[in-house]
Amino acid sequence: MHSRLQHLQSFQMVLPALSCSGGKLPNRLFYLSIPPNIFVDVVRCASLRASSASGWTRVIVEKPFGRDSESSGELTRSLKKYLKEDQIFRIDHYLGKELVENLSVLRFSNLVFEPLWSRNYIRNVQLIFSEDFGTEGRGGYFDNYGIIRDIMQNHLLQILALFAMETPVSLDAEDIRNEKVKVLRSMRPLQLEDVIVGQYKGHSKGGQSYPAYTDDPTVPKGSITPTFAAAALFINNARWDGVPFLMKAGKALHTRRAEIRVQFRHVPGNLYKRNFGTDLDKATNELVLRVQPDEAIYLKINNKVPGLGMRLDRSDLNLLYRARYPREIPDAYERLLLDAIEGERRLFIRSDELDAAWALFTPLLKELEEKKIIPELYPYGSRGPVGAHYLAAKHNVRWGDLSGEEL
Repeated sequence: MHSRLQHLQSFQMVLPALSCSGGKLPNRLFYLSIPPNIFVDVVRCASLRASSASGWTRVIVEKPFGRDSESSGELTRSLKKYLKEDQIFRIDHYLGKELVENLSVLRFSNLVFEPLWSRNYIRNVQLIFSEDFGTEGRGGYFDNYGIIRDIMQNHLLQILALFAMETPVSLDAEDIRNEKVKVLRSMRPLQLEDVIVGQYKGHSKGGQSYPAYTDDPTVPKGSITPTFAAAALFINNARWDGVPFLMKAGKALHTRRAEIRVQFRHVPGNLYKRNFGTDLDKATNELVLRVQPDEAIYLKINNKVPGLGMRLDRSDLNLLYRARYPREIPDAYERLLLDAIEGERRLFIRSDELDAAWALFTPLLKELEEKKIIPELYPYGSRGPVGAHYLAAKHNVRWGDLSGEEL
């Protein structure tokens, strides 16, 4: 904590018009939460006119990092005319979430989990993001990007890479980012038949009316921009071959949540399968990391209900953060800003990592736009389009967040 305070004392947030540094070593951090079309102009001015002569100069770049491989590559090349790679901090606030930070700790420091982390024991992995509100006046920005670019290509894909990576050589930023890049480069190209897109429509419930996406005055009439998407992704390596990684992200759904759900394989020759009937999914062990809200880690296990009979029940071994750790959990941006001040790059995105992420999604995005794929409509406040269930069933998966057995 003392070293962080020292960094904070030497840190100056500056604007193009700089004040005198007062004789102290001037370290300068620029945070670009601005429209992407002026990124390069601001960086050029900051680099040429406002760089620290004796301390460090760093730039935090807020997403979006382009719209596809081409625009992202051009942005990176333009930024590198004025900055070195180690000066660029591409921020994805989901990597600063407490449960995402804890993901590698859970896996690499607990012997009970590491041997299970492969195709031998894991049947599927689900990365779920849902919001219970629509665009609400932000349609101008959102319509230009859509849910795939806004959530899946960055937030969920970054979590997937952290989840699936091999054990890094060390906790050094470059060692961790090297392993994430390997995962992204091992992924099978996304196919249109493995993707479902949706858009929320108007809905009345309990005497209250909810607007459709296209009712937002900032959204172009007749827009076919997806507000919901579900996709099945696969990693072609020895650890994960054949395991479906299902992503789901949407606006105007029935609940607000972000979580990782790991569904394990059925027990071979299960002695108690008669107690579960023909639906063995009811007996599936599931590990859930709830990123937000109400951060928690819980493991669904099978348990005998006390009594004279042999009745089995699914129970939760749970770590609810607000109960175990009553102190306030730091905000993701707070953590990442402090990391940027300290020069810790572990939770920031490297340029080759960004290239690999866009290479995975760009062909799909172009196909959706060129073929003008019409999204399936779903009511505001519902569980999303029916097509998402068919997509999961195609890969022998059930969405875990729809079971109704939640903490």
